[in-house]
Amino acid sequence: MSDLNRLAGAPYAQNARPFFHGEEADAVGEVMASGQFGHGEVTEEFERALASYLGVPDVVAVASGTTALQIALAVASVGPGDEVVVPSMTFCATVQAICATGALPRFAEVDPRTMCTGSDEIEEALTPRTRAVLPVLYGGRAVDLSRTRDELAGRDVAVIEDAAHAFGSRRADGQRVGATGELTCFSFGPIKTLTCGQGGAIVPRTEEDAERARRMRLLGMIESPVQRARSISYTVDGPGLRAHLSQINAAIGLVQLRHIDEVASARRILWTQYEQGLKDLPGVDLVDVGVSASVPSMLAIHIPHREHVFTTLRDQGIGVGTHYPPNHLQPAFAPWHRSLPLTERIGRRNLTLPFHPLMSGHDAQIVVDALAGALR
Repeated sequence: MSDLNRLAGAPYAQNARPFFHGEEADAVGEVMASGQFGHGEVTEEFERALASYLGVPDVVAVASGTTALQIALAVASVGPGDEVVVPSMTFCATVQAICATGALPRFAEVDPRTMCTGSDEIEEALTPRTRAVLPVLYGGRAVDLSRTRDELAGRDVAVIEDAAHAFGSRRADGQRVGATGELTCFSFGPIKTLTCGQGGAIVPRTEEDAERARRMRLLGMIESPVQRARSISYTVDGPGLRAHLSQINAAIGLVQLRHIDEVASARRILWTQYEQGLKDLPGVDLVDVGVSASVPSMLAIHIPHREHVFTTLRDQGIGVGTHYPPNHLQPAFAPWHRSLPLTERIGRRNLTLPFHPLMSGHDAQIVVDALAGALR
């Protein structure tokens, strides 16, 4: 593996950055030489490797984290007119996946300390029309959903985890995210801890869930592409999307998965180095990802004078960001607006600092010093 701490063209300036190990190009080359680019045996090998890593019976690989959420909602029989409880403080893709099923987002508050929606916030947002709750594991933090599961026992309400940030993270009891029996969705986009270039995955609850997800990702066809290559025809028995993960993307993912522990360690070390640098800055609150158990995917803070700090650091070439503008304030989602004062306050103070495995502790200190100057 390449040195994760090397300074390559001042990479600290980017808010996030893909990291490749050098073997991905060879793996992609092998797929290209085969002439079989779509879903195939490499995709299925990646699914088996993911399942082994997570300690679960099955994983269904798909084209993106967004399609993973959409398919998971459909697998849970969420549809038109149903409500899905979701934090407003998430990437808009989470909400768009809900809307794509015809369901309605019911926006919930988050805990300012963690930026996650816990049992209290979920309970406050439940209505008789709720058919799913969709907690977001912000920054990689593994949310404890045991109380939520207990409260929803006996009700026709599915729990679907948006774990786009949390691949590799563990809960307090040591279980990996994805291994607790809930429908769980991962993203393998360009800047995620594990990237396929683009991709996602669903951890199903049952064999039936897995079968429904596999048919949906391939246009509702019963036969897999591997089976269709040997068949004279195929059968479509329900709705579906073209949402499979290509063998090219799966080949990248297989290489990335072999190095996941090294990347996770580098991310934890960098987060801790940032934590040490930020602790004495007045007015700066670091979002707690539970770094001892999680694999941090970003470094988020709450600060005063956010607009001034954002502009000042950007002018210095430091790629700060905002993750995320609250969705209940977006024009597209105005019909489902509700007052969320905590989220609105966070939305005015949230800032994310450059954070990726190519950064060193020295790089982090450069960012912290620039932040301190901007705050002064």
